[in-house]
Amino acid sequence: MYWIDPIADPRWAQLVARHPHASVFHTSFWLDALRRTYRYQPIALTSSRAGVDLNDGVAFCQVKSWISGSRLVSLPFSDHCHPLLECGNGFGAFTACLAEHCARSGWEYVEIRPAGHPDFDTGDSAFLPQPDGQGNGSILPGCDDCDRGFEMHQQYKLHTIDLRPDLDTLFRNFHRSCVQRKIQQAEREGLEYEAGRSEANVNTFYRLLLLTRRRHGLPPQPLRWFQNLNDCFGNGFTIHVASKNSRPIATILTLQYKGTVVYKYGCSDAAFHSLGAMPMLFWKIIQTGKRSGARELDLGRTDLDNPGLTAFKQRLGASCSRLTYFRLGRERNRASTTRAPWRIARSVFTCMPERLAQIAGSVLYRHMG
Repeated sequence: MYWIDPIADPRWAQLVARHPHASVFHTSFWLDALRRTYRYQPIALTSSRAGVDLNDGVAFCQVKSWISGSRLVSLPFSDHCHPLLECGNGFGAFTACLAEHCARSGWEYVEIRPAGHPDFDTGDSAFLPQPDGQGNGSILPGCDDCDRGFEMHQQYKLHTIDLRPDLDTLFRNFHRSCVQRKIQQAEREGLEYEAGRSEANVNTFYRLLLLTRRRHGLPPQPLRWFQNLNDCFGNGFTIHVASKNSRPIATILTLQYKGTVVYKYGCSDAAFHSLGAMPMLFWKIIQTGKRSGARELDLGRTDLDNPGLTAFKQRLGASCSRLTYFRLGRERNRASTTRAPWRIARSVFTCMPERLAQIAGSVLYRHMG
């Protein structure tokens, strides 16, 4: 097994370009934005020696934190990052190498985030770890071994929209009253739509992000994170803005790679929620995505205990799959993460001055990857 730098080694980009399970989160663009913003060091593990094309690889970032622990994560702030293995090959050799590296380097754990498994709502448990007496199980469906060592850590839902049907069909798939009528209302209200990646677009997005994060009692991500995404992705980065009388009221940030448009962030001014700006923006994203040849809209992960967001994504006509995150290793006992301390923290961020909240977010997010 060999460790490589996935940003500096051109073979990584070649593997990502041809592998069927590669996503926007595998790209050197995403890795470089993480490195620039949070100073994470990207590395990748492969069974291919130097001088030959990569047959496989798993990308990680080294996260060093006295708050949340030092660990390898595949990958921070990524909804999913499937191990790029050859079809039918197991993860066992990678697991052994990662366990050895974890012990030798002092990492507390290794986390991987494979892509979603379909049929979440049918009760299909093929992607869950199957008990073997030690709490371990298979990570990758179709692999020959049982990938012992990794244990299930957390689960989410992943929603995606198939963009291959025609626009009329996609519109009919929207919920009639919650989406279709909202889009029609936005048209009656004369909402304006703009898409771009200029500095002004990024600043507009960030102003609405500050409002939204305060409303939710959460620290805002640093502005430089979005600036770095823009710089690294180029034309694959787009800010979509809905305005009322030239006043921005809602905005969505998308990334596009290999036929998939990824909804990554959305924010809005709550005073204008009744105008249907967000449904209109999703409809515009679907339309522009189809014109660019995209085949899928990835709506990102949703917490299992967030039925409101789940319902909204389903009303857009999205299908649901399961995301299961796995960890290898043991974490130290840390400060409580029960609901009471989080409620207190959220109330603090709701009242915190804007500039102080931005500083707090810049510090905290580096420890949260």
